[in-house]
Amino acid sequence: MRWWRRVAVRGPSMSPTLSDGDVVVVRFGAAVRAGDVVLVRWVSRPGQLSVKRAVRPEAGGWWVEGDNPFGSTDSRTLGPAEVDAVVVGRLWPRPGRLRTNGTRR
Repeated sequence: MRWWRRVAVRGPSMSPTLSDGDVVVVRFGAAVRAGDVVLVRWVSRPGQLSVKRAVRPEAGGWWVEGDNPFGSTDSRTLGPAEVDAVVVGRLWPRPGRLRTNGTRR
């Protein structure tokens, strides 16, 4: 089953792609590809959702990183994450689709 949800981005971890306060639309049930911006949860931090970039599949989930390596807590610290949804676009403040970044490690 696929469904959609609005999510507010908090913090600087996805800068410059996304900024604190941006509102994005995510799609649950969508296939994840390396380079996609995704909504994830961490086994070590139940209840916390994060927006990160999918880098590669790993045992136990996806390796994800923030676009801002100096302001992101991600798989480099927490290990693989469980992907809940794929970010398909920004609603506010500048509506539009997000570019995937297939060149990330």
